[in-house]
Amino acid sequence: MSMTMPLGIGLIGAGRHGSRYIHHLLHDLPGVSLTALCRKRIEEGLPSLPTTEIPVYGDYRALIADPAVEAVVVVTPPSLCLEICLEAVKAKKPILVEKPLASTSSEARTMVMAAEEAGVLLMTAQTLRFDSTILLLKERLTEIGPLRYATFTSRIETKVGAQVPSPISGQCGALLEFGVHLLDLVPFLTGEEVVAVRCELDQLPTVAPDTMAIVQAHTVSGLRCVMDIARVGAGRVARTEWVGTKGQIVADWFHQRMSGVIGHSAPFERAVQPQQTILATLHAFVRAIETNSPPPITGRDGCRAVEVADACYRSAELGGASVSVREIREA
Repeated sequence: MSMTMPLGIGLIGAGRHGSRYIHHLLHDLPGVSLTALCRKRIEEGLPSLPTTEIPVYGDYRALIADPAVEAVVVVTPPSLCLEICLEAVKAKKPILVEKPLASTSSEARTMVMAAEEAGVLLMTAQTLRFDSTILLLKERLTEIGPLRYATFTSRIETKVGAQVPSPISGQCGALLEFGVHLLDLVPFLTGEEVVAVRCELDQLPTVAPDTMAIVQAHTVSGLRCVMDIARVGAGRVARTEWVGTKGQIVADWFHQRMSGVIGHSAPFERAVQPQQTILATLHAFVRAIETNSPPPITGRDGCRAVEVADACYRSAELGGASVSVREIREA
Protein backbone atom coordinates (compact mmCIF):
# COMPACT_ATOMS: atom_id res chain seq x y z
CA MET A 1 0.00 0.00 0.00
CA SER A 2 1.41 3.35 -1.04
CA MET A 3 1.48 6.26 1.42
CA THR A 4 -0.55 8.31 -1.04
CA MET A 5 -2.96 5.65 -2.23
CA PRO A 6 -5.97 4.51 -0.18
CA LEU A 7 -6.01 1.01 1.27
CA GLY A 8 -8.13 -1.14 -1.06
CA ILE A 9 -10.61 -3.34 0.82
CA GLY A 10 -12.74 -6.08 -0.67
CA LEU A 11 -15.98 -7.00 1.11
CA ILE A 12 -17.39 -10.52 0.93
CA GLY A 13 -21.06 -10.66 1.95
CA ALA A 14 -23.46 -7.85 1.12
CA GLY A 15 -26.63 -8.78 2.98
CA ARG A 16 -28.36 -6.76 5.71
CA HIS A 17 -25.33 -6.75 8.00
CA GLY A 18 -22.86 -6.43 5.15
CA SER A 19 -24.66 -3.28 3.96
CA ARG A 20 -23.58 -1.57 7.19
CA TYR A 21 -19.97 -2.32 6.34
CA ILE A 22 -20.54 -1.00 2.80
CA HIS A 23 -21.81 2.31 4.18
CA HIS A 24 -18.82 2.83 6.48
CA LEU A 25 -16.27 1.77 3.88
CA LEU A 26 -17.75 4.22 1.38
CA HIS A 27 -18.29 7.22 3.64
CA ASP A 28 -16.52 7.06 7.00
CA LEU A 29 -12.96 5.84 6.56
CA PRO A 30 -10.52 8.38 5.07
CA GLY A 31 -7.59 6.64 3.43
CA VAL A 32 -9.66 3.53 2.67
CA SER A 33 -11.34 2.54 -0.58
CA LEU A 34 -14.03 -0.11 -1.11
CA THR A 35 -12.50 -1.64 -4.23
CA ALA A 36 -14.60 -4.79 -4.74
CA LEU A 37 -17.66 -6.64 -3.48
CA CYS A 38 -18.71 -10.27 -3.54
CA ARG A 39 -22.22 -11.56 -3.03
CA LYS A 40 -23.94 -14.84 -3.74
CA ARG A 41 -26.91 -13.37 -5.65
CA ILE A 42 -24.98 -11.05 -7.93
CA GLU A 43 -27.96 -10.52 -10.23
CA GLU A 44 -29.90 -8.66 -7.52
CA GLY A 45 -27.63 -5.63 -7.65
CA LEU A 46 -26.71 -3.34 -4.78
CA PRO A 47 -28.81 -0.19 -4.50
CA SER A 48 -26.54 1.09 -1.71
CA LEU A 49 -23.67 1.48 -4.19
CA PRO A 50 -23.45 5.01 -5.62
CA THR A 51 -21.30 3.88 -8.54
CA THR A 52 -20.96 0.99 -10.94
CA GLU A 53 -17.19 1.39 -10.91
CA ILE A 54 -16.87 -1.01 -7.98
CA PRO A 55 -16.74 -4.56 -9.36
CA VAL A 56 -19.20 -7.06 -7.89
CA TYR A 57 -18.05 -10.67 -7.99
CA GLY A 58 -20.09 -13.83 -7.59
CA ASP A 59 -17.06 -15.86 -6.47
CA TYR A 60 -14.98 -14.87 -3.44
CA ARG A 61 -11.86 -16.29 -5.10
CA ALA A 62 -12.11 -13.71 -7.86
CA LEU A 63 -12.41 -10.90 -5.33
CA ILE A 64 -9.39 -12.10 -3.35
CA ALA A 65 -7.38 -12.43 -6.58
CA ASP A 66 -8.21 -8.87 -7.64
CA PRO A 67 -4.91 -6.93 -7.41
CA ALA A 68 -6.81 -3.82 -6.26
CA VAL A 69 -7.92 -5.68 -3.12
CA GLU A 70 -5.24 -5.36 -0.44
CA ALA A 71 -7.32 -6.56 2.54
CA VAL A 72 -10.49 -8.60 2.92
CA VAL A 73 -13.55 -8.16 5.15
CA VAL A 74 -15.87 -11.17 5.50
CA VAL A 75 -19.53 -10.77 6.53
CA THR A 76 -20.95 -14.17 5.61
CA PRO A 77 -22.53 -17.10 7.46
CA PRO A 78 -19.81 -18.77 9.56
CA SER A 79 -20.05 -21.97 7.51
CA LEU A 80 -18.25 -20.11 4.67
CA CYS A 81 -15.52 -18.45 6.72
CA LEU A 82 -12.97 -21.28 6.74
CA GLU A 83 -12.53 -21.59 2.99
CA ILE A 84 -12.59 -17.81 2.47
CA CYS A 85 -10.00 -17.27 5.19
CA LEU A 86 -7.65 -19.91 3.80
CA GLU A 87 -7.89 -18.35 0.33
CA ALA A 88 -7.07 -14.89 1.73
CA VAL A 89 -4.17 -16.30 3.74
CA LYS A 90 -2.82 -18.00 0.61
CA ALA A 91 -2.95 -14.61 -1.13
CA LYS A 92 -1.19 -12.98 1.87
CA LYS A 93 -4.04 -10.49 2.37
CA PRO A 94 -5.09 -9.31 5.88
CA ILE A 95 -8.57 -10.49 6.81
CA LEU A 96 -11.32 -9.30 9.15
CA VAL A 97 -14.03 -11.89 9.87
CA GLU A 98 -17.41 -10.95 11.37
CA LYS A 99 -18.19 -13.01 14.47
CA PRO A 100 -18.45 -15.89 15.00
CA LEU A 101 -15.07 -16.65 13.50
CA ALA A 102 -16.24 -20.09 12.32
CA SER A 103 -18.97 -22.69 12.73
CA THR A 104 -16.83 -24.94 14.92
CA SER A 105 -13.74 -24.63 17.07
CA SER A 106 -11.90 -27.07 14.80
CA GLU A 107 -12.47 -24.77 11.81
CA ALA A 108 -11.52 -21.72 13.88
CA ARG A 109 -8.24 -23.31 14.97
CA THR A 110 -7.43 -24.20 11.36
CA MET A 111 -7.96 -20.56 10.36
CA VAL A 112 -5.80 -19.22 13.19
CA MET A 113 -2.96 -21.67 12.56
CA ALA A 114 -2.95 -20.94 8.82
CA ALA A 115 -2.84 -17.18 9.38
CA GLU A 116 -0.12 -17.38 12.02
CA GLU A 117 2.07 -19.73 9.97
CA ALA A 118 1.77 -17.43 6.95
CA GLY A 119 2.27 -14.25 8.98
CA VAL A 120 -1.08 -12.86 7.81
CA LEU A 121 -3.15 -10.55 10.04
CA LEU A 122 -6.43 -12.17 11.12
CA MET A 123 -8.89 -10.12 13.19
CA THR A 124 -12.26 -11.17 14.58
CA ALA A 125 -15.08 -8.61 14.44
CA GLN A 126 -16.38 -9.06 17.98
CA THR A 127 -17.94 -5.62 17.63
CA LEU A 128 -19.50 -5.45 21.10
CA ARG A 129 -16.02 -4.87 22.52
CA PHE A 130 -16.23 -1.39 20.99
CA ASP A 131 -19.62 -0.51 22.49
CA SER A 132 -19.41 2.63 24.65
CA THR A 133 -21.42 1.15 27.52
CA ILE A 134 -19.30 -2.00 27.59
CA LEU A 135 -16.10 0.06 27.55
CA LEU A 136 -17.34 2.19 30.46
CA LEU A 137 -18.29 -0.96 32.36
CA LYS A 138 -14.80 -2.36 31.86
CA GLU A 139 -13.33 0.90 33.13
CA ARG A 140 -15.47 0.94 36.30
CA LEU A 141 -15.57 -2.74 37.27
CA THR A 142 -12.68 -2.42 39.71
CA GLU A 143 -14.77 0.05 41.78
CA ILE A 144 -17.08 -2.72 43.02
CA GLY A 145 -14.24 -4.73 44.53
CA PRO A 146 -13.47 -8.42 43.97
CA LEU A 147 -16.15 -9.87 41.70
CA ARG A 148 -18.65 -12.38 43.08
CA TYR A 149 -20.76 -13.18 40.01
CA ALA A 150 -22.25 -11.68 36.85
CA THR A 151 -25.37 -12.15 34.75
CA PHE A 152 -25.94 -11.41 31.06
CA THR A 153 -29.22 -11.17 29.14
CA SER A 154 -29.33 -10.98 25.36
CA ARG A 155 -32.76 -11.39 23.78
CA ILE A 156 -33.16 -10.30 20.18
CA GLU A 157 -36.46 -9.96 18.38
CA THR A 158 -37.19 -11.67 15.09
CA LYS A 159 -37.39 -8.96 12.44
CA VAL A 160 -40.91 -8.05 11.30
CA GLY A 161 -41.53 -9.53 7.87
CA ALA A 162 -38.35 -11.60 8.03
CA GLN A 163 -38.54 -14.98 6.40
CA VAL A 164 -38.06 -17.77 8.90
CA PRO A 165 -35.95 -20.41 7.18
CA SER A 166 -36.89 -24.05 7.43
CA PRO A 167 -35.03 -25.75 10.29
CA ILE A 168 -31.80 -27.37 9.13
CA SER A 169 -30.43 -30.26 11.16
CA GLY A 170 -26.90 -29.56 12.38
CA GLN A 171 -27.19 -25.77 12.07
CA CYS A 172 -26.41 -23.78 15.22
CA GLY A 173 -28.68 -20.94 16.27
CA ALA A 174 -28.90 -18.10 18.79
CA LEU A 175 -26.02 -19.25 20.99
CA LEU A 176 -23.44 -19.08 18.22
CA GLU A 177 -25.13 -16.32 16.20
CA PHE A 178 -25.22 -13.61 18.88
CA GLY A 179 -24.66 -15.36 22.20
CA VAL A 180 -21.00 -15.61 21.17
CA HIS A 181 -20.78 -11.89 22.02
CA LEU A 182 -21.38 -12.74 25.68
CA LEU A 183 -18.95 -15.66 25.62
CA ASP A 184 -16.32 -13.20 24.36
CA LEU A 185 -17.22 -10.42 26.82
CA VAL A 186 -16.34 -12.48 29.91
CA PRO A 187 -12.59 -12.66 29.14
CA PHE A 188 -12.64 -9.12 27.71
CA LEU A 189 -14.11 -7.63 30.89
CA THR A 190 -12.32 -9.81 33.44
CA GLY A 191 -9.05 -10.77 31.78
CA GLU A 192 -9.86 -14.39 32.65
CA GLU A 193 -10.60 -17.25 30.27
CA VAL A 194 -13.76 -19.32 30.60
CA VAL A 195 -12.65 -22.80 31.66
CA ALA A 196 -15.94 -24.70 32.09
CA VAL A 197 -19.61 -24.36 31.15
CA ARG A 198 -23.02 -25.84 31.73
CA CYS A 199 -25.67 -25.22 29.09
CA GLU A 200 -29.33 -25.96 28.40
CA LEU A 201 -30.88 -25.37 24.96
CA ASP A 202 -34.51 -25.37 23.86
CA GLN A 203 -33.48 -27.75 21.07
CA LEU A 204 -30.26 -29.42 20.00
CA PRO A 205 -28.72 -28.49 16.64
CA THR A 206 -29.23 -32.11 15.55
CA VAL A 207 -32.96 -31.33 15.58
CA ALA A 208 -33.11 -27.62 14.62
CA PRO A 209 -31.20 -24.38 15.33
CA ASP A 210 -31.46 -23.36 19.00
CA THR A 211 -33.50 -20.26 19.81
CA MET A 212 -32.85 -20.24 23.58
CA ALA A 213 -29.80 -20.99 25.70
CA ILE A 214 -29.14 -20.78 29.44
CA VAL A 215 -25.41 -20.89 30.15
CA GLN A 216 -23.37 -21.02 33.35
CA ALA A 217 -19.75 -20.16 32.62
CA HIS A 218 -16.88 -20.39 35.12
CA THR A 219 -13.59 -18.52 34.78
CA VAL A 220 -10.11 -19.47 35.96
CA SER A 221 -10.67 -17.83 39.36
CA GLY A 222 -14.08 -19.48 39.80
CA LEU A 223 -16.17 -16.42 38.87
CA ARG A 224 -19.64 -17.57 37.83
CA CYS A 225 -21.38 -15.90 34.88
CA VAL A 226 -24.97 -16.77 34.03
CA MET A 227 -26.26 -16.03 30.52
CA ASP A 228 -29.80 -15.87 29.16
CA ILE A 229 -29.72 -15.90 25.34
CA ALA A 230 -32.87 -16.04 23.20
CA ARG A 231 -34.69 -15.18 20.02
CA VAL A 232 -38.02 -13.59 21.00
CA GLY A 233 -41.17 -12.48 19.22
CA ALA A 234 -40.91 -8.83 20.24
CA GLY A 235 -38.69 -6.52 22.24
CA ARG A 236 -34.93 -6.49 22.76
CA VAL A 237 -33.00 -6.84 26.02
CA ALA A 238 -29.23 -6.37 26.18
CA ARG A 239 -27.85 -5.97 29.68
CA THR A 240 -25.35 -7.29 32.17
CA GLU A 241 -25.20 -7.06 35.98
CA TRP A 242 -22.03 -7.39 38.00
CA VAL A 243 -21.91 -7.98 41.74
CA GLY A 244 -18.76 -7.34 43.74
CA THR A 245 -17.90 -7.19 47.42
CA LYS A 246 -18.22 -3.39 47.43
CA GLY A 247 -21.11 -2.74 45.07
CA GLN A 248 -23.10 -3.55 41.94
CA ILE A 249 -23.14 -2.21 38.37
CA VAL A 250 -25.80 -2.70 35.69
CA ALA A 251 -24.95 -1.93 32.05
CA ASP A 252 -27.59 -1.82 29.30
CA TRP A 253 -25.93 -1.63 25.89
CA PHE A 254 -29.22 -1.47 23.99
CA HIS A 255 -30.51 1.65 25.79
CA GLN A 256 -26.94 2.91 26.40
CA ARG A 257 -27.34 3.36 30.15
CA MET A 258 -25.41 2.40 33.26
CA SER A 259 -26.53 2.34 36.87
CA GLY A 260 -25.31 0.97 40.16
CA VAL A 261 -24.35 1.49 43.74
CA ILE A 262 -20.82 1.50 45.12
CA GLY A 263 -20.10 1.31 48.83
CA HIS A 264 -22.21 3.72 50.89
CA SER A 265 -22.51 6.26 48.07
CA ALA A 266 -25.88 7.17 46.60
CA PRO A 267 -27.02 5.02 43.67
CA PHE A 268 -26.02 6.44 40.29
CA GLU A 269 -27.51 6.29 36.82
CA ARG A 270 -26.17 7.81 33.66
CA ALA A 271 -26.65 7.80 29.91
CA VAL A 272 -23.70 6.79 27.76
CA GLN A 273 -22.81 8.46 24.47
CA PRO A 274 -23.03 5.71 21.83
CA GLN A 275 -20.42 4.99 19.20
CA GLN A 276 -20.78 3.02 15.97
CA THR A 277 -19.22 -0.34 16.76
CA ILE A 278 -18.75 -1.57 13.18
CA LEU A 279 -16.98 1.66 12.27
CA ALA A 280 -14.73 1.36 15.33
CA THR A 281 -13.95 -2.24 14.36
CA LEU A 282 -12.98 -1.21 10.84
CA HIS A 283 -10.81 1.62 12.18
CA ALA A 284 -8.98 -0.88 14.41
CA PHE A 285 -8.48 -3.29 11.49
CA VAL A 286 -7.07 -0.58 9.23
CA ARG A 287 -4.83 0.75 12.01
CA ALA A 288 -3.38 -2.73 12.60
CA ILE A 289 -2.59 -3.05 8.87
CA GLU A 290 -1.05 0.42 8.60
CA THR A 291 1.12 0.00 11.71
CA ASN A 292 1.92 -3.67 11.08
CA SER A 293 0.80 -4.45 14.62
CA PRO A 294 -1.48 -7.12 16.16
CA PRO A 295 -5.19 -6.27 16.01
CA PRO A 296 -7.02 -5.59 19.30
CA ILE A 297 -9.22 -8.67 18.73
CA THR A 298 -7.13 -11.47 17.30
CA GLY A 299 -8.09 -14.63 15.51
CA ARG A 300 -7.22 -16.48 18.71
CA ASP A 301 -9.74 -14.35 20.61
CA GLY A 302 -12.41 -15.33 18.11
CA CYS A 303 -11.34 -18.96 18.29
CA ARG A 304 -11.62 -19.03 22.09
CA ALA A 305 -15.21 -17.76 21.90
CA VAL A 306 -16.13 -20.49 19.42
CA GLU A 307 -14.43 -23.08 21.65
CA VAL A 308 -16.62 -21.97 24.56
CA ALA A 309 -19.68 -22.19 22.29
CA ASP A 310 -18.69 -25.72 21.30
CA ALA A 311 -18.37 -26.61 24.99
CA CYS A 312 -21.90 -25.25 25.52
CA TYR A 313 -23.29 -27.42 22.74
CA ARG A 314 -21.48 -30.46 24.16
CA SER A 315 -22.93 -29.71 27.61
CA ALA A 316 -26.46 -29.47 26.17
CA GLU A 317 -25.99 -32.84 24.47
CA LEU A 318 -25.03 -34.27 27.87
CA GLY A 319 -28.13 -32.89 29.58
CA GLY A 320 -26.47 -29.83 31.07
CA ALA A 321 -23.39 -31.53 32.49
CA SER A 322 -20.27 -29.46 33.13
CA VAL A 323 -17.85 -29.47 30.18
CA SER A 324 -14.24 -28.28 30.26
CA VAL A 325 -13.25 -25.90 27.48
CA ARG A 326 -9.83 -27.55 27.49
CA GLU A 327 -11.46 -30.83 26.45
CA ILE A 328 -12.89 -29.09 23.41
CA ARG A 329 -9.58 -27.40 22.62
CA GLU A 330 -7.62 -30.64 22.82
CA ALA A 331 -10.18 -32.86 21.09
